[in-house]
Amino acid sequence: MGNDDQKDDRTLAIRVIAMPADTNPSGDIFGGWLMSQVDLAAGVVAGQRARGRAVTVAVKSFEFKQPVYVGDLVTFYGKVTHVGNTSLTVDVEAYAQRSTTPDGGIKVTEAELTFVAVDDRGRPRQVPPAG
Repeated sequence: MGNDDQKDDRTLAIRVIAMPADTNPSGDIFGGWLMSQVDLAAGVVAGQRARGRAVTVAVKSFEFKQPVYVGDLVTFYGKVTHVGNTSLTVDVEAYAQRSTTPDGGIKVTEAELTFVAVDDRGRPRQVPPAG
């Protein structure tokens, strides 16, 4: 995987261990748990680029590629792919590192989310220029 903070041009947003409380009735990690982690990771990246609060307004796509199991260390990388006047699009990829995959993990999820930068009153505000 190279540098722990980067995967190509994506930023490490969060890393979390999947726990037994996060399972569905079949014993696999519940998809809703994974979706919430993706939203948190995308929010970290959006907030950094927006230099302040950014709220989720849409999930454009979400793909479960592989199951996540209890004990997996799941790492979420994000990348801002589009910046509008008040909105940002963030792509997220998640990788599960299992005891059998110590080399960086298996891609388990990818998603695309849209955020709007907001001010202290929750009103849309302009996204600052990059830099």
